Amino acid sequence: MTVRNGRGRRDDGRKHPAGSAVALSEAYDTALLDLDGVVYAGGEPVPHAVEALGTARAGGMHLAYVTNNALRTPGEVAEHLTELGVPAEAGDVVTSAQAVARLIADEVPAGSRVLVIGGEGLRVALRERGLVPVESADHDPAAVVQGYGGPELPWGRFAEAAYAVARGVPWYASNTDLTIPGARGIGPGNGAAVEVVRIATGGRFEPKVAGKPLPPMHRETVLRTGAERPLVVGDRLDTDIEGAFNGGVDSLLVLTGVTDVAQLLAAVPEHRPTYVAADLRGLLTGQPEVVADADGGFACGGWRASVSGGELVLDGAPGEGADVQDAVRALCGAAWSEADRPGADVPDAGKVLALLGVERRPTGEVG
Repeated sequence: MTVRNGRGRRDDGRKHPAGSAVALSEAYDTALLDLDGVVYAGGEPVPHAVEALGTARAGGMHLAYVTNNALRTPGEVAEHLTELGVPAEAGDVVTSAQAVARLIADEVPAGSRVLVIGGEGLRVALRERGLVPVESADHDPAAVVQGYGGPELPWGRFAEAAYAVARGVPWYASNTDLTIPGARGIGPGNGAAVEVVRIATGGRFEPKVAGKPLPPMHRETVLRTGAERPLVVGDRLDTDIEGAFNGGVDSLLVLTGVTDVAQLLAAVPEHRPTYVAADLRGLLTGQPEVVADADGGFACGGWRASVSGGELVLDGAPGEGADVQDAVRALCGAAWSEADRPGADVPDAGKVLALLGVERRPTGEVG
């Protein structure tokens, strides 16, 4: 499938990344951009992000920032982006705190108290919905909500959540990302904190979750951005890409955050992005076709990938200055098609990734 006008749709049986005859920033009216691992990591901009986003914006693409991180308010996020060289206003930012606050407000009476385990972003979002944040399980909360509170969140906050949840107070989570990328590597995310409370309460309770990849976050994003031809841009298969899948929209995976090439090649259908790029410069270009041949191989940019003896094989004659991402796209075709064959396993990618110099790293980054 070649996307020419931003209305191309992928189906549940995607066998390889799609192509686009025009730059993605022209094919789609709005980029719904994840932040951590896509625009910045550890508070510093990801290489090429500032320049690429500036060019996309100048070309008429609306940029919206959609994050599962509930720590900061939209205004704080927008201020940080602007400081990094990515001009943004609070209305350009959609957070999981906003999504979970709407979810809670739909299910408890107006003016209810909500026990907050997290940062200021959650408190502001709750107040916007007419709810009252409280700090103790002894304040008779109508709900408990957890969101990422940063690395300094006191351990006692988890105890307050556990006390309330164990008494049967309805439990909500902004998101359940187990990890979060930072300047020094991958750290524990809000999902790890949720697991602490789950374990402390004997595994008897489950929170209602608002963030990506679940519908409340997609609903919040659509309501706040008004996007007509959106493109989800993210670094995580299990949140960004699956969220796009669940919302029925196209997606671009950038390999600057949590997901590495080995994980991409092993992706299950709902985790397979429409497009793949090394970084946000992928917004500014078309996407090359991945072409299946009669012998079961997949070609892209002079590279050809196939499966032999349960292993991925890469060959061909790419021209000078060949893009290694074209090889990755071809490999996706071979790996995804093989994995979808009845009774087949995900083919081993170890040798071919070593050949390309693309190996799994503890930070989730790729070379």
